[in-house]
Amino acid sequence: MVWHLPHIRAIAAATGGPVTLLAKPRSLADQLLQAETTVRDVVWLDRNPERRQGRHDGGRGWWRLVATLRARRFSRAYLLHHSRSLAFLLAAAGIPSRHGYGYGLDRLFLNRGPFLPRATFWRHPFDQASAWLAAAGIEMPEAEPILPVDPGLQAAVRARLGGRTPVAIGIGSSEAYKQWGAERFAALVRSLAEAGWKDPVLVGGPAEQGLAEAIQAGSGDAAQLAVGWPLPEVAALFAQSAFYVGNDTGVMNLAAAVGLRTYGLFGAVPPFHHSSRIVPITPPGGIDKADGMARITVEAVMAAIEADRDARRTG
Repeated sequence: MVWHLPHIRAIAAATGGPVTLLAKPRSLADQLLQAETTVRDVVWLDRNPERRQGRHDGGRGWWRLVATLRARRFSRAYLLHHSRSLAFLLAAAGIPSRHGYGYGLDRLFLNRGPFLPRATFWRHPFDQASAWLAAAGIEMPEAEPILPVDPGLQAAVRARLGGRTPVAIGIGSSEAYKQWGAERFAALVRSLAEAGWKDPVLVGGPAEQGLAEAIQAGSGDAAQLAVGWPLPEVAALFAQSAFYVGNDTGVMNLAAAVGLRTYGLFGAVPPFHHSSRIVPITPPGGIDKADGMARITVEAVMAAIEADRDARRTG
């Protein structure tokens, strides 16, 4: 969702008003875009959620979603994805103008070009959407994601932190192979304190509560916890932090979009250079899902942060 911020705004500008998003609940789009004026509302695509039956799973659920979209009487739709089932959904909902990439069978249900060449299929989703906008002649003024932050929330979070300027440490990970681990994060907190950064805040989802407590204990209770905070509050935290350092996650992308200098730990997958604010830290010997994160040392992270000091000041 963060990646597509520039594309959403460009489409809203081209169509002359705010748009409605069709997104899965796990995107937390309603929280993420709380202060976004180009988004009118969100229709949830509740399919294939973890550990429960989605409202739109199965045949009945699918037609329930079709009925929801039909009732809204949308005049056009932009599919920033290559899914043929979603393309069929837009056609079944009777949306007159259906735009999309058109790589394969999805083209059967789309009726507005341009269509992207097959060679772009393997490109990153950000690049695919940017290429489609360019082909469609839709100007994209923002070259990278920028997210507005509610000023009132900033004031509230600042008060909660006692007016201090924290270092945000992202400890969450969507996959185990992207996780740096409690021991290394605890050592990083200690090293940051020795370097003068004495107000670290651990940021993660509810699933990281145990990990956060282990890091806190391993660092001598030096870190505060921002675990399970709503995304608007996390964005407000980032807006007044000195910098972010942590795993490659959606929260990392959020930090960069808010404008924060962001040191991302890329041991398992290659970094994607969609934001000038992200400084990738990679392991010696190359990226590898098996042991890449373990080969990123605390010393290497601290060296990257120190070497980037001047850029952080001017950024």
